[in-house]
Amino acid sequence: MVLNRREFIKRTAATAAGLSIGMKTAGITLKNGLPYRRLGKTDLDVSLLTVGGHNIGKDILTEKESITLIRTAIDEGVNFLDNAWDYHDGRSEERMGKALMNGYRDKVILMTKHHGREPKRAQQHLEDSLRRLKTDVIDVWQFHELDEMKEVEEIYSSGVLDFALKMKEQGKIKHIGFTGHYRPEIHLEMINRGFDWETIQMPVNPMDYQYLSFTQNVLPVAVEKDIGVIGMKSMAGNGVLVNKGVATVEECLRFAMSMPISTLCSGMDSLKMLKENLETARRFKPLSEDEMNDLLERSYDYAQGGENEWYKSYTPDPDDNW
Repeated sequence: MVLNRREFIKRTAATAAGLSIGMKTAGITLKNGLPYRRLGKTDLDVSLLTVGGHNIGKDILTEKESITLIRTAIDEGVNFLDNAWDYHDGRSEERMGKALMNGYRDKVILMTKHHGREPKRAQQHLEDSLRRLKTDVIDVWQFHELDEMKEVEEIYSSGVLDFALKMKEQGKIKHIGFTGHYRPEIHLEMINRGFDWETIQMPVNPMDYQYLSFTQNVLPVAVEKDIGVIGMKSMAGNGVLVNKGVATVEECLRFAMSMPISTLCSGMDSLKMLKENLETARRFKPLSEDEMNDLLERSYDYAQGGENEWYKSYTPDPDDNW
């Protein structure tokens, strides 16, 4: 049966509202007025807002400005930090490492990501990240950007998972996860192959909900298996909903935060943006079913075909060799 537009939106809004019910009754704690949620089976409590690592390495920010942004976020109650081995050729990790000096490392749960699909490459990426971040341990270490099904096979067959577990035994990493934003079926295959994943990072936004949806297809499975979900791309790929006046930044953030995710990773490149996002998180209230319906209705045309979620139309580069 093919649903017409109104029926589709009504049904998806009801489903989205159903997913958000758990957020209304979950045991949420507050620290400095900022909500904290449990990061799945890790049993870590993480701030609802995460500082994204990509933006803090941009050229538009000086190193001093990046350090100030990170430390301000921590001072305001953010305790979960995102990063990746490849962000700006390592500059993001280097800046974050400097920001975490002088006692700040002890205040946060530090996550970074890597492109190791076999043990040798994973070892190099881990050593680089530990050095740049000026730390002896990565709290959450995630396999980054799974864009092709063959990568699932490589990860499960190359011995890299045994390497990751060995690093966990040695205390160099504490928890293991993976990320991706291309196809939900790749996430599901990673889960279904049977490794005991502790975290997953995925897109969560109103357009994702209506096209090749991670939120509808992967999120319920992760919740069932008690895998901590790190939401990302709350503005989708190019912020079209905000740029076109279809939705506000706060509505997009509230949509993602209304889902049963543990935390929302937000790319922020100014103190102004950080403080606005902190305020949204502090006064967070889950969207009602009517609000969901209205937001999905406004987003519907922009969601079709995935044109405004560039990462879902991405063609993997065969020359990429991490």
